[in-house]
Amino acid sequence: MSIRVLVNGAAGRMGQITVKTIQQDPTLELVAETHNSNELKKSLLSSKADIAIDFTNAAAVFENTQHIILADVHPVIGTSGLLPEQIKELQKLCLEKKRGGIIAPNFCIGVLLMMRLAEQAVHYFPECEIIETHHEKKLDAPSATAIKTAELLSSARKAHPSRKQIHETLAGARGAIKNQIPIHALRLPGFLAKQDILFGHLGGNLIISHETIDRHAYMPGILLACKKVMSLKKLVYGLENFL
Repeated sequence: MSIRVLVNGAAGRMGQITVKTIQQDPTLELVAETHNSNELKKSLLSSKADIAIDFTNAAAVFENTQHIILADVHPVIGTSGLLPEQIKELQKLCLEKKRGGIIAPNFCIGVLLMMRLAEQAVHYFPECEIIETHHEKKLDAPSATAIKTAELLSSARKAHPSRKQIHETLAGARGAIKNQIPIHALRLPGFLAKQDILFGHLGGNLIISHETIDRHAYMPGILLACKKVMSLKKLVYGLENFL
């Protein structure tokens, strides 16, 4: 029996590719394409969707995710911009409804492997910074992927109080500081998505990098998420939970 999928934000760049990808997968059935919160709310019931994928915008994603969960549909959220307290509220709602889902800062499996490698490297080279580059139309900065990476790096390395003091002093000139990890966000035409994690040590350096050059790179991760959330009873944050 096919998994019934609704795509919200279907006319956007990610939405269009996602629609085509779902149509080509024999285990999935595209049952609705919506473009805003009002259409989503109506279609969640009429389409009898099992899963709703959201690729809209930061202003709408929290409300959209609430609608999806309250309709007893599994959310697969690729839209960035959710605040930590909003994620916690959505996770609580999923537990109450016993309806699992995922919020993924990045669906690209290559990016997740980059994060895994960085978690290993930071044990040996705790001095690190992140440079993330996206297209000029991406509104949020730093990206959700960079923030997630900083969280993982911070958890994996031991505390360095002296570095924390340097970061706070130079924060105004160096971009965002997340979990004591500096993040430099660039927005330039000609790029889609690129992230470099730089580790410095005496006598050398290590750079772990990933660049997405086409949105098709996200599709294997989206398909994986659609198939995994059906058995979940909670809302998870990060596709790495499925690897």
